[in-house]
Amino acid sequence: MLIIPAIDLKDGACVRLKQGRMEDDTVFSDDPIGVAAQWVEQGARRLHLVDLNGAFAGEPVNGDIVRAIATRWPELPVQIGGGIRSLETIEAYVRAGVSYVILGTKAVKEPAFVREACRAFPGKIIVGIDAKDGWVATDGWAEVSCVQAVDLARQFKADGISSIVYTDIARDGMMQGVNVEATAKLARDSGLPIIASGGVTNLDDIRGLLKVRSDGVIGTITGRAIYEGTLDLAEAQALADTGFCWAKSNLKLVLLGTANKVFS
Repeated sequence: MLIIPAIDLKDGACVRLKQGRMEDDTVFSDDPIGVAAQWVEQGARRLHLVDLNGAFAGEPVNGDIVRAIATRWPELPVQIGGGIRSLETIEAYVRAGVSYVILGTKAVKEPAFVREACRAFPGKIIVGIDAKDGWVATDGWAEVSCVQAVDLARQFKADGISSIVYTDIARDGMMQGVNVEATAKLARDSGLPIIASGGVTNLDDIRGLLKVRSDGVIGTITGRAIYEGTLDLAEAQALADTGFCWAKSNLKLVLLGTANKVFS
């Protein structure tokens, strides 16, 4: 299972929102490329980028930063969402080295576009389903639709999408834990690989998701937790890989105890 660091871009800075509210943001860095380098150094195997301004504008706003990150680490898969409403935008990102493009609002409002995009860019399309109480939200979460998340997922399975990024808006940025049950249910009911998003706080959340890995949960996106230090990216990925993880503090105690035995 992949532990995927999130880099949310607003006005050129790396931020985190609470429940998708643009006015409720925390700026963590004005150097997104430096932030990406930090996560790469800690063993990230994929990066999740979001153009927040683009999500509201309906077109890329922070595209230069996305392209710079994809160019800097050409071997590292990068997925991007926010403001992607045309095949031309998808093509530009793919040409820049982006591995996956996430369709959100456009997928809900124009489902035929997903089919068209999958035909034009096979294996490159992820659908982002952002839900509030099971109902799909669009336009940067500003609008809640009358479409159920599971119905939307089933609709796109036949189109050939790569996977779904499922965000529980009520949990996003709130550090209240992942909605494991809803995520696993969406994976089972849709038959699609699901990347969980929203609410990851600590290793207990990773353990909870590992329990439903067999349902089709292939990864989770983490943001505020790794920025505020309640989750260590390297430890989380080690746990996801092996089901077992030595906390750094425990490892120090073991080493200290061993040294004491040797010299006593």
